[in-house]
Amino acid sequence: MSAEADSRPAHSWSTTPERSNLLAIRTIAWIATHLGRPVARLVLHPIALYYLLFAPAARRASRRYLGRALGRPAGWTDLYRHFHAFAAVALDRIWFAAGRMDLFDLHIGGGAVIEKTLAEGRGVYLLGAHIGSFEALHAAGVNRRQLPVAMVMYPENARMIHTVLQALAPDFDVSIIPIGERGSALAIRDFLDKGGLTGLMGDRYIPSKAVQESSVERSFLGQPTQFTDGPVRLAMMLRRRVIFMVGLYRGGNRYQLRFEELADFRQPPTDPAAREALVLAAVSDYVRRLEALCREAPYNWFNFYDYWHEDAAT
Repeated sequence: MSAEADSRPAHSWSTTPERSNLLAIRTIAWIATHLGRPVARLVLHPIALYYLLFAPAARRASRRYLGRALGRPAGWTDLYRHFHAFAAVALDRIWFAAGRMDLFDLHIGGGAVIEKTLAEGRGVYLLGAHIGSFEALHAAGVNRRQLPVAMVMYPENARMIHTVLQALAPDFDVSIIPIGERGSALAIRDFLDKGGLTGLMGDRYIPSKAVQESSVERSFLGQPTQFTDGPVRLAMMLRRRVIFMVGLYRGGNRYQLRFEELADFRQPPTDPAAREALVLAAVSDYVRRLEALCREAPYNWFNFYDYWHEDAAT
């Protein structure tokens, strides 16, 4: 583990233990694969109720976020809908991993920008957030072109569910490029050069000294919020077009996939000040788009921790 990782404070999302366990995931997965999606979705209600009643930290984080996204105090029904949406998206990973696109009503917007970027032969640099479903994006991409997909992330945060999905769907192939390690940038570059899709999430950051020095404060849902500029700077360094991605869960079996160009760093200016201005503009645009999505689909944002560090201030 790097010194940077060791400096994460106790309230950081990256140190929050997963509430789920392997046995529970395997049990739900067994129900899903043997009894079908309609029966499996019945399990979502007790799961959402459990979080609502017995996860005070997650409940508190949900209430704070929803109050800002909805523009009014969040009630118990809002909290339940938030937890239920999270559980539903997590459950659908099983079928997306298995390539069961026939079970879903998928609407894709912005596919042309993906095709244009792929035609350049340098891969696709995707930047998203913990909103909706990345697996829906992966399934759509693989289903259309058999494209390799890699997520840049902390592997410990997804290892358990990823292991279960691969056991259930041996053809499920999403590579994980560890973030914050020596050689991570080169691994991303090599993956892109092979024509793959690389996805990063930009709505979380590690509140360590090293990262704070390169973070950017922006107003997000009416609150001063720190966002890392790392993914945008990496795209600048690699000279890539940045595609904003989201797979919104619309209830039932409906998902809406969107791809939009966020920034184009293929030919960055030589002037350092101009490059810096482009980076900051891209971060601001990212935050603006994320805020709009949180207001449009408030129950889709899945950051159930002390996002604004309000507990630490008390």
